[in-house]
Amino acid sequence: MNAEPRRRPLIAWLILSVITLAYLALDRYADNRDTYRASSVVTTIAILLALVKARTIFREFMQVRHAPSLLCRLTDLWVFLIGAALLGSYFAGLAVR
Repeated sequence: MNAEPRRRPLIAWLILSVITLAYLALDRYADNRDTYRASSVVTTIAILLALVKARTIFREFMQVRHAPSLLCRLTDLWVFLIGAALLGSYFAGLAVR
């Protein structure tokens, strides 16, 4: 019996946990003496980390990895479009402000 299918969700969960801890460290970095400051770099990194987590959850825990290729491409497109919408609206808001 192959141990790979049992180990794969554990590895994915560990990766998601590391990404969450990286986000928490990033959040602590953005905290400047109990006063949060807006930073385009921090916001962009936080959005990208969330997108990586969403794609990992799609692939590993929603079993899209074994789905037909069309569904794989559609979920990747969804992640890309959500990322583009979030980043686009953030930077458009900065430009308007």
